[in-house]
Amino acid sequence: MPEIAWRYTLPRDLSDRLNLRRYGFHGLSYQYVSIKLLECLQRNAEGSKLIVCHLGSGASVCALRDGKSVDTSMGLTPLEGLAMGTRSGDVDPGLLLYLLRTQNMTAEQVDDLLNHRSGLLGLSGLSGDVRELETAARSGDKQAETALEIFVYRVCKYIGAYAAVLEGVDAVAFTGGIGQHSPTMRSRICRRLGFLGVYLDEARNSGTGNAPARISVDTSRVSVWMVPTNEELQIARETRTVIGM
Repeated sequence: MPEIAWRYTLPRDLSDRLNLRRYGFHGLSYQYVSIKLLECLQRNAEGSKLIVCHLGSGASVCALRDGKSVDTSMGLTPLEGLAMGTRSGDVDPGLLLYLLRTQNMTAEQVDDLLNHRSGLLGLSGLSGDVRELETAARSGDKQAETALEIFVYRVCKYIGAYAAVLEGVDAVAFTGGIGQHSPTMRSRICRRLGFLGVYLDEARNSGTGNAPARISVDTSRVSVWMVPTNEELQIARETRTVIGM
């Protein structure tokens, strides 16, 4: 990523000494999915503007220009960014200081709160699993519905932000456990993206198959895809490159 994306706005000498920067995660998934997506689009990487959403118990969004990451929602750790199954995602750093000062919480307790008791689980009080929350929401559980809507809202915020970073977008892809297997969540997200020229085809979107599939209408200005990831295969590809086979 360029420095303007990875550098935190902390004193430079401190950041450089301790290597405090935004690294991002899910890189293997984004590498695999972006290659597959370009194949689906029948074009090479040069000039492409792609947004890939890896949505699962851990979730992030990545902006790719010319096939390379230029920004991603996770940071120094996987805590930054989207709300996740049990991780909080973005919170005001001052909130953490407030908890430390007023609740006498230890660093270990704050770590447990942010990583294991927040996100969809914390919001719903029920589960961090979208499948369980979708079932509960259909049965009238308002907290489950709110948890799902907050998840959707944050995904859409990052997609909108990355459309601005890329100065346009050619295609959006969904992958990961939620991204591949939940047509409902894909529909909820895309419903908010009409301003980008995103129009979902609900019949195409109804599937949860194991092959890449276009799920937007043919006239959608920004095409939308479901692309199953394969991080194990990408590891093998990278390993083969390193050892020169």
